[in-house]
Parts: sequence; structure tokens; C-alpha cells
Amino acid sequence: MELSPLQQDFVLHFGEMGSRWGINRTVGQIYALLFLSEQPLNADQIVEKLGFSRSNVSMGLKELQAWNLVRLKHLPDDRRDYFTTPDDLWAIVRTLVEERKKREIDPTLTKLRELEMQQPGNGADAHARERISALRELIELVTGWYDDMNKLETERLIQLLALGSKVQGFIEKTERIIHLGGRPQTGSPKAKGEEA
Repeated sequence: MELSPLQQDFVLHFGEMGSRWGINRTVGQIYALLFLSEQPLNADQIVEKLGFSRSNVSMGLKELQAWNLVRLKHLPDDRRDYFTTPDDLWAIVRTLVEERKKREIDPTLTKLRELEMQQPGNGADAHARERISALRELIELVTGWYDDMNKLETERLIQLLALGSKVQGFIEKTERIIHLGGRPQTGSPKAKGEEA
């Protein structure tokens, strides 16, 4: 069972990209092979197609299962484990983002909150704590937005993403309408309680 040039290019590229995303090349290539495969594959088939050792394939499959990126399947009259990826690309993207958030963003937020609770020892610490607080607020804003977007049905999320730069135009028009309606814009002297 040999890979076609198209499949091989994709698998090799995904391995390279995987190493940039924080997973090793072997795991990236296993995932790419499963992603392209029309049928679920067992470990022996993966070994045969990619030429990896059985132990590397087993470890790679365990890592992909830990990331919730592959699904375990069983076929009738076959005791071997077969693996596949979800058909829904959006499910894959949502899973990948959620797993990265759990592994990278959430621990960082926890650490930033712990650091904010410490009393500053000197002026440099006070400045550092202010910067830590600002960073925590920014990350919480972004993760809050992510949580809101993740609650949307896939169709709605696609519609929102398709709007692209139109959202900026909508915000600018809304600001103009509010300004014309007599309400002060945020940041203007009236908004701060000062006379114009």
C-alpha cells in the first residue's frame, strides 16, 4: 500500500507543520494519513503506509487520542483497533483549539492570577504586577470571546467568519449613528463628564 504523490506531499507537509504546532513530526504524519484515509486504519496499516516502527505508531495514536483528534473504531469480526478522524472539519478545528487552550492558555491564566495575588515587594514588583494584570485582562477578554464563539452553531460561526472586514464597517457605521443621535462617543470630553 503506497501513498500517491498527492497524499505523500500532504502527509509530509502536515508532519512539518505539526512540529511547529507543538506535536512531533511522526504524530503529525499519522494524523494526516488518518485524515486522508477513506476507511479507518489499524496500527499495522499505518506502519505499512508510513514506514514507522510499531512503537512510534502506538505512541502517536495514544497522543492523538489524548488530544481527542482521532476516534477509535471496531470492525465486525476484527479484534484490532481502527482509527479515524471526524468527518466534520469544524469539529476538528474546535477540538484542536479547545485542547490547545486547556494545555497552554488555561495554565497561563492560572499562573497570572496567582502572581497578581502576591503583594509587591518594591516599585519594580508593583510595575510588574500592573503589567501582569493587564496581560491577564487581555487573555481573559480573548478567551471570553472564544467561549462565546464556541457556543455558536457551526453554520452561524461560518456566517460570522465570512463577514470578515464587513464587521469593521458595521462598527464604524454604528459609532457614527450613535454620535449623530447626540450620545457622546467613548473617550470624548462629554463622555468623561467635562463640558464641551
